[in-house]
Amino acid sequence: MTEATSTTPIDGAAGIRQKNMATLAAASPEAVAERFETLSPPSYELVRQPETGLVMVRGRMGGTGRPFNLGEVTVTRCVVRLDTGETGSAYALGRNKTKALQSAVIDALWQRSEVRAQIETDIIAPLADAQSGEKESVRSETEATKVNFFTMVRGDN
Repeated sequence: MTEATSTTPIDGAAGIRQKNMATLAAASPEAVAERFETLSPPSYELVRQPETGLVMVRGRMGGTGRPFNLGEVTVTRCVVRLDTGETGSAYALGRNKTKALQSAVIDALWQRSEVRAQIETDIIAPLADAQSGEKESVRSETEATKVNFFTMVRGDN
């Protein structure tokens, strides 16, 4: 008997979809709109129109401590169904309903095998590259202000 691993096709596709949805959620509304314009959007119906609500954000002291309620953030969500049956959903921080709608359509399109590669190369990859560049820029700016106390010389007082 063999054990199931996390590399089964269903888990793999679900993991990739989660990463894609996270990439879309982290992208700016302008970047999503710019990439969305490169598509010829299919016809779809709104299962859940873009709506704004609040979500409780939890934190952990030091990243490993007990969880606590940090506060509420505004989130917009949307669910669409393509005429071919695929259902796409999206959550986005803030109140931008257009971003949530466009992200949900992109998610639904990604589920279609015939356009998946186009979605990944034309939309997801450029957004992910831009985000990693921004993270690296912030990381290098932060690194420049880091103080290494172990290299400081103590005086003899």
